[in-house]
Amino acid sequence: MTSRQLITTPFSASSTADDVLAGVGLAGVRVIVTGASSGIGAETARALAAAGAEVTLAVRNTAAGEAVATTIADAGTAHRPRVSPLDLADPPSVRRFTEGWEGPLHLLVANAGLVTGGPAHTAQGWELQFATNHLGHFALATGLHGALARGAADRGEARIVSVSSTAHMRAGIDFADLHFRRRAYDPQIAYAQSKTANSLFAVEATRRWAPDGIFANAVNPGGVATGLQRNFTQAQKNSLAAAEAAGVFAYKTVGQGAATSIVAAVAPQFARTGGHYLDDGQEAYTVANDAQLADHPHGVKQWALDPAAAERLWTVSAAMTRG
Repeated sequence: MTSRQLITTPFSASSTADDVLAGVGLAGVRVIVTGASSGIGAETARALAAAGAEVTLAVRNTAAGEAVATTIADAGTAHRPRVSPLDLADPPSVRRFTEGWEGPLHLLVANAGLVTGGPAHTAQGWELQFATNHLGHFALATGLHGALARGAADRGEARIVSVSSTAHMRAGIDFADLHFRRRAYDPQIAYAQSKTANSLFAVEATRRWAPDGIFANAVNPGGVATGLQRNFTQAQKNSLAAAEAAGVFAYKTVGQGAATSIVAAVAPQFARTGGHYLDDGQEAYTVANDAQLADHPHGVKQWALDPAAAERLWTVSAAMTRG
């Protein structure tokens, strides 16, 4: 449903993070990967470090992060990843991280994600999936804007990778009840809303920050068995199994799951351009909001790229996280 030609790359669903980085040197590139203590985040960090990047693992569980950093260093990388505590659902933790960052930042991979099995809210009353998956990353990115701008001055651009999901197709943003204070709580709809927010962030961040050389893109890593599913209820597990049986997705390895994040991070096809949603290493095609996921498992709904919704969400998010 887009009138311009979509951005394509040589990569596909079977490509791995190492495939994307073959022949790419990242010496001097400073990177933050959130949620890098396991799963796709750990693999993303490993691949970037193997290519020479100076990687910081921003994690809630620093012991697990240190174990990942040691494994990466033992593989013979140029730099042992740094491990820094970050709890995206805790605004003071995000503030400490951003205030403690020194120097330029060239790449921010907003990878961390949370799935809940039932209603959960932060001390501020924010729905926990929205708070962790979107608001925490929003506060992190805005707090690091100056560092990203310095990184862009160094290298001609800085990039943000916002990890979304095909789950975004289940729900847009309910601005009237973001935190499920009035509507019945459905963890899958709450997760979907947070993943739509991840995509809308990329749209508005690029609109606001492109003049500073900062560009953000959203990615769908595809189906990967990770710790993200540890809190699934039986209903959520059944829904996932039904989607797999219907051909909506096929499970990828963790290396394949990290590949699209790496495409958004380093591929020349996405140099100095943002506000896109990537799937299987390509820019995804746009579908109507009433399109069925089973019919368009590799599409992106209009509501996830809507510039008016993106601007409104930014304003709301800024007001919530200010202070």
